[in-house]
Amino acid sequence: MVYDVIIIGAGPAGLSSGLYAARAKMKTLIIEKDKNGGQITGTDDVANYPGSIKDVTGPALVARMVEQCDAFGAERLKATVEKLELQNDIKKVHTDKGLYEAKSVILAMGAVPRKLGVPNEIALTGKGVSYCATCDADFFTGLEVYVIGGGDTALEEGLFITKFARKVTVIHRRDTFRAAKSIVEKAMKNPKMDFIYDSGIKEILGDGLVQGFVLENFKTGEVKTIMADENDGILGLFIFAGYLPETHLVNNLVHLDAMGYIQTDENMRTNIPGVFAAGDIRVKSLRQVVTATADGAIAAVQAEKYVDEHFGE
Repeated sequence: MVYDVIIIGAGPAGLSSGLYAARAKMKTLIIEKDKNGGQITGTDDVANYPGSIKDVTGPALVARMVEQCDAFGAERLKATVEKLELQNDIKKVHTDKGLYEAKSVILAMGAVPRKLGVPNEIALTGKGVSYCATCDADFFTGLEVYVIGGGDTALEEGLFITKFARKVTVIHRRDTFRAAKSIVEKAMKNPKMDFIYDSGIKEILGDGLVQGFVLENFKTGEVKTIMADENDGILGLFIFAGYLPETHLVNNLVHLDAMGYIQTDENMRTNIPGVFAAGDIRVKSLRQVVTATADGAIAAVQAEKYVDEHFGE
């Protein structure tokens, strides 16, 4: 079977593409290696998605998107894409579940959290180190938590963690935050939040669980060790240091910018005919759910036009 379109990734961009493509009667396959929804599944409150109901969560919004895709007939496959052949008219997608072919492809693999790259970070991930407040904040109920980052996500997730932790300290490498003024003001007014500026973590400490870390002040050069309260024995480290695009599959296929994001035109077209990109994986000025879903809709409509023009009778 040759699909009209294969969509790689089932985050908001991929699901929006699937919805629009399937609704246009395209034979549509959405491939996702992990859980549906991407980064939004770690969001407790999607307050800025236009028209969303009050207090809607990321998982609830994703569930509705999946439901819509299914209702219009999109097929979904849980598989890992291992290789792509995109240059020919019929695109080939090699996965651990077999080979799938399509007349067009939409790349919507998203991005993954950026690591600090310090000793013990990987070893202690899931053991005190986390990149998802919604996933893990409740594990630190009554404990102390440190949040690393200075953007909207860091402060928003820090505010969310205050619902569980007894204290949340935000560590930022600069002396001013990059987050929106309204978010900064809200964080500053929260009595459970504290702030450490001009600093970063050099090493994470712990035997099986995070018990402390080494902190460096970039302006003074001072290095000190911060340990968990002896009555707790553990502290939380939530890292929000940005994201890296999941473009390893297309490094030598489509044009990327210096940061590794896919370059497209306003119609989501890459440099390869019949190959489109949508969502956080592409070069853009704003990476939010609303822009991801918009990208997905555009990509699907353009894929439909491409298939009609190149394969229509």
